[in-house]
This record gives sequence, C-alpha cells and structure tokens, in this order.
Amino acid sequence: MDQPYSFTIFASYKELPLDWDTLATDNIFLSRDYFEILEKSAPENMTCHFIGLYEKEELIGIALSQFLDVNKLPSFGDRDRCFKSTVRNFIFRNFASHVLFIGNNMLTGQNAFCLSDTADKQQAIQVLKKAADELKIIFKNRGTKVHMTTFKDFDATELRDFPAADFSSYYQFTTSQPNMVFEIPGEWHSEQDYINALSKKYRDQYKRARKKSADLVKRKLPLEEIIQYEDTIYELYYHVASNAPFNTFFLARNHFRVFKEILKDEFLFYGYFMEDQLIGFNTLIKNGDSMDTYFLGYDDTIQKEKMLYLNMLYDMLAYSINKGFKTIVFARTALEIKSSVGAKPVPMFGFISHSNPVLNKNIASIFRYLEPEMVWKERSPFK
Repeated sequence: MDQPYSFTIFASYKELPLDWDTLATDNIFLSRDYFEILEKSAPENMTCHFIGLYEKEELIGIALSQFLDVNKLPSFGDRDRCFKSTVRNFIFRNFASHVLFIGNNMLTGQNAFCLSDTADKQQAIQVLKKAADELKIIFKNRGTKVHMTTFKDFDATELRDFPAADFSSYYQFTTSQPNMVFEIPGEWHSEQDYINALSKKYRDQYKRARKKSADLVKRKLPLEEIIQYEDTIYELYYHVASNAPFNTFFLARNHFRVFKEILKDEFLFYGYFMEDQLIGFNTLIKNGDSMDTYFLGYDDTIQKEKMLYLNMLYDMLAYSINKGFKTIVFARTALEIKSSVGAKPVPMFGFISHSNPVLNKNIASIFRYLEPEMVWKERSPFK
C-alpha cells in the first residue's frame, strides 16, 4: 500500500502555507510567529527548518527541526571541570558536533510536532522520519555531515507510536534531567492559596525569601526598555548560561527584543532592580492554558544575598495562579529548588541515532557521556 502522507520542508517562515497556524492553536512554539522569532534571532550555531505533513493536498501535521553545530561554541559550559567533562567534550567535538533535532532544543517538552485530529499518528511520525533523512541529504549537499539525529522530548504516553514507525535503528533514551512541571489545583485562585497549602517549613522559606528581596523593585518591561537594557540583559543571561554544566547554544543578543516585538503580550519580561540598576530578569511565555518559563539572568552575588532565583520562581507561580493558568512548565534546570516550590518531575524520552553504523551500535554508551549526570533530592513543600 502506498504511503498516503508526504512532507514539504520549508527554509523560512515566509514560505509556510496560509493554514499553518490552524494546527498550531495548541502550541505557540509551532506557530508562524514563533518560527519568525527563530529565523530572526536563533542562536548563531543553529539552523531551523519547518516541516509540513500532508495527506494529498491537506496539511495534517506541522513540525520543527533544528540543526546545531556545537563546534561553533566557545564553550560547552564552564561550571564542571573534571575528567568526565573532558571526555564528553572530546566526544562532542569529534563525533557528535553536528546534531539534527526533530524538536526544540531551546525548550523542554513535546514541541516537535502537532497533528490534526484526523491524522494517523504512527504514519505521520514515519513520514517525519523520512523528512529527517531528507534534511540530512540537504546538509550533506551543503558540505555538512549530520552526525546524530534526535527526536525529543516525549512523555511516556507518547512513546508507543514510535516503535511502530520503524525506529529500530534509534536508541530510546531518557534524560537524567526531567521536565519540572507544576500542575495548579483548580481550586486555587490567588498566590495566597498557594501559601496556605505550604507546610510550615516551606512557608517559612517563602517568608524568608520575600523578606530578603523586600528592597528590590520588580516590574514588567515594555519593548522600549528591553531594547534600552539589551546589553545588561545579555550580560546577566550569559553569566547564568555559561555557568551551566552543559550548553549546546547561546542566545543571540537580540533574542528577547525580537520575542517581544513579535509575540507582544504573549511574552512577559520582568526586570528586577536594586537602586535603579537592573540586577536580574525572568521571562514567561503564554502557551494556551500553560505558562512556560523561559530564560533568565541575574547578578550572582546579589542573587545569593537576596534569594533572587527563589523569588523569581515564587513570582512566576503567583502570576500563573492569579491569571488562571493550569500548568507551569519550569523545564529541566535547577531541579531541586524548583521541586522545593512544588514542581514535579516528568520524565522525558527521546530517540537518537548516529550516522556511523559502528558508533550507532554503541550509542547507549556514548549517550551516557554526552549528558551530564544529575544528582538531586525531590522536595515535598505542601502539607
């Protein structure tokens, strides 16, 4: 039986069909506007393509691919200096520096594709795999060999459609860093409801954090101020990003400005000031009834003194509860402190394949070196 589905690869958001956003209503990160942001302010080492899946002439699926050349990075992360990090960096530089993602490496969660209600999911994933193979040919024709291909991030319920879609040559992996997600109870309507639900230990933590930051001024920044403070914003972001255990990209300097220009009120930028100096910021993206936390930055010396990061988490929670969101996606960094405010770990899975058949047979061992190990303790802040 002939494959009823086909695909088209688009190199620019300007090429997307007019009905693209009819399939992106449940996920802003697959929308034309978001793809415009990526095109105008993606990391320097990232190339994006957009994939349309079709049943005859009808668009029945949309997807995102990101190609990363990690050799263009000055550093993979400066925090951990140990033998394992040295080995990992050597492997990356020599065997895994060109990575094709079906999905979004800048976010956590299933932001790879979205299908229409009538689409056959297994057949659609099968065609998406063929699109990935076509992208590898496109890059090869440009003189760039894709070393690894990865489909990410899927929860346990979404895995069942992949083996049937002929992923036998791919290694199924789970990341050591889960997605930290906060499900907001339906009966909560204000920040006070959250505070009331905390156990005494964590209510005391909340009060202590709020007291420490009492002299800080927090306010929502409009586009004009994001542009005004752009250099400071980037310095604060880069300080946090470069001290992470591992990086595969760094944001473009104009990233937040472009986000605000295009998404407007769907993108929230909060600045934290001390004596009229910007000393930290966080960002939020409205995604249907879910609130996605995005990148942040801070002055590390002030952060410790003012418990700034913890206060940012409380502020994100407060806004999301007050505005009636159902879920907060805190992503996969700083697991323990996010757990301490009530976020729960959701395991994320993916599929990875290496272009070298010998290396692909040993991809499970290689993968263990590619991902930094995370040891953390889950907290239970509620009564």
